Amino acid sequence: MTETAPPSSDDPRVEALQAAYDRVNSWQESATPEKIREELDRAIDEAGIEVSEETRQTLVQHIDDRGGREDVATLL
Repeated sequence: MTETAPPSSDDPRVEALQAAYDRVNSWQESATPEKIREELDRAIDEAGIEVSEETRQTLVQHIDDRGGREDVATLL
């Protein structure tokens, strides 16, 4: 069986996802999880990358729970 390594932070898709995450995280302090998800979806769509539902939920939960700058590659 072949294991796939997680994407590294220098992967262009991860860089685009990081930019989307950072954009949403920068104003999330008073946002509801629904608003965070809406804005994250919009930022991901604008970046033109494919992101699974599971990853989107992980990012929303992380932003809602803790916020703060995070290397998204560690959350994938």
